[in-house]
Amino acid sequence: MEWYLAKLVYRIICGNGEHHAQFDEQLRLIHAEDELHAFNKAQLTGQKEQENFFNQANHLVQWKFINVTELHKLENLTDGAEVYSRIREEDDGRAYQHSVHAKAGYLLEQCTDKFLETV
Repeated sequence: MEWYLAKLVYRIICGNGEHHAQFDEQLRLIHAEDELHAFNKAQLTGQKEQENFFNQANHLVQWKFINVTELHKLENLTDGAEVYSRIREEDDGRAYQHSVHAKAGYLLEQCTDKFLETV
């Protein structure tokens, strides 16, 4: 059995769908015999986890599975191994960097709080 990283894509439709198209791209770990089984397992996971629910405004929200767009075999699960990379272009580089630092600060705070709860 091998480990694979699969990207599953869902379309998010709220109400009658008259809004900007929204998609959720999820990276999932898949444990399978080979690439074909991993692809099929990722597709089954995506189909199984489609969801319909009503939001706070009582509008129907649909998460519709589109497909698996990427599949990568994870050769070595080692500390610090890269599993995902995405290059972004931003109109406001400073604002993006500020956002990155704010998220990192929040994450550090949460991790510290959880650690302190254990001691």
